[in-house]
Amino acid sequence: MRVLVTGGTGYIGSTAVEMLLNQGFDISILDDCSMGHADTVPAGVRFIQGSLLNSDEVADSLADCQVVMHFAGKSLVGESVKQPDLYHLVNVGGTRILLDEMRKQSISKLVFSSSAATYGEPEVLPILETSPTNPTNPYGATKLAIDQMITSEAAAHGLSAASLRYFNVAGAIKTDRGWLAERHNPETHLIPNVLRSTTENPVKIFGTDWPTADGTCIRDYVHVIDLIDAHVKALHSLKDSAHEIYNLGSGSGYSVREVVAAANTAIGHQIPSIDTARRAGDPAVLIADISKAKARLDWEPTRDLNTMVSDTLKSMA
Repeated sequence: MRVLVTGGTGYIGSTAVEMLLNQGFDISILDDCSMGHADTVPAGVRFIQGSLLNSDEVADSLADCQVVMHFAGKSLVGESVKQPDLYHLVNVGGTRILLDEMRKQSISKLVFSSSAATYGEPEVLPILETSPTNPTNPYGATKLAIDQMITSEAAAHGLSAASLRYFNVAGAIKTDRGWLAERHNPETHLIPNVLRSTTENPVKIFGTDWPTADGTCIRDYVHVIDLIDAHVKALHSLKDSAHEIYNLGSGSGYSVREVVAAANTAIGHQIPSIDTARRAGDPAVLIADISKAKARLDWEPTRDLNTMVSDTLKSMA
């Protein structure tokens, strides 16, 4: 079976490519490398350096494929606030072109990398797939629009699809070519930024008086390997002409202080940090209910926070 991995040179997409190859899939990649890196592409993989917005390049990338794993898109919340039209064009418009070209080539299986940002600030925790969706930024709004588009495509044209919603991804995977890791510029994720903290540039802890056990925010994390394992299991569990949505995460979440403590252990010394005021709009706790993925996909994370942090550190060496 040949799988098209859109965004297959990015952090998460390149991990998907590696794991799918190891499981015997044939792989094609479509990526414009605006966020990814062409040097992650393994030998034997068909690579089209092109854009979701170019229907001819999308059609070319779909040749001989039976399944699509869709990771491509823009994903920085702050940037989406500044450039909402760009995010709608690339994420929603690009996915519309992808779905249209899939239908033309009779490709009816899709696994989409969605986001828990579709929920916004939840009223009830942990967040269920049936929780209200009220995204608080354009990035989350585009992910929700895509999910809704996929639901319509399943009903109208028989698409078999799964959307996987998650918060924070961490860790790395080691390959015979080296580590595939986060290479974002700018880097906005907490774990790599904690590990890079220095006395000149200490990591900031935004708020120490939250209503949590240690006073810092709690967020949901999942190791990138566990994440892709869920994508593969979702692929094998697709239902005919149906769109299923699954939440992914740790199941309980980790506080900022727990992340810093795990980094201290991994790096072998106290990491410089500075306590500062809360950021406006930050919820105290964001965690996902993953019981549906456990029940329907037979999936649950097997790598804890310490593994996420230590693998990230190894990949930075």
